[in-house]
Amino acid sequence: MSYAALLSFLALLQTPPAGPVRWHFEAAAGPKDRVEVRLQATLEAGWHMYALELPRNDGPLPTVVRLHPGEGHKGTVELHEPKPVEEMDPNFGMVVRHHSGQPVFRVVTRRTTDQAFQLSGEVEYMLCNDRTCLPPVAVPFTLEVPAVTK
Repeated sequence: MSYAALLSFLALLQTPPAGPVRWHFEAAAGPKDRVEVRLQATLEAGWHMYALELPRNDGPLPTVVRLHPGEGHKGTVELHEPKPVEEMDPNFGMVVRHHSGQPVFRVVTRRTTDQAFQLSGEVEYMLCNDRTCLPPVAVPFTLEVPAVTK
């Protein structure tokens, strides 16, 4: 099975089979030539994931959203996250920024074609609760972006 076929198969699953987080991915046309990808996490109570940027780099790993290079788009143009909570993390003994509940990350790209295309990427994150942390995980996604209708 090719790498692209594997990514497509994994994206159909949309979420890892177990664990304290579930992911939902979708792409929508925005104004002009923009395409917005929404990545929504649903975390079990008591768990959190870290923000895109952290106050220090000697603690937990930040959440990273990547769009893979491909035909049909220009890559990441903008990246947004909800306002994170900033507080002391007992696992690292430092102030961090994190999200819980159902945070939605948004990545914007510019389309380079009016034709339909596939957009793939991944979200890499680290989950913790007040007692433990799980190793970082990268979840791939592949989405169909429809052709521009005129």
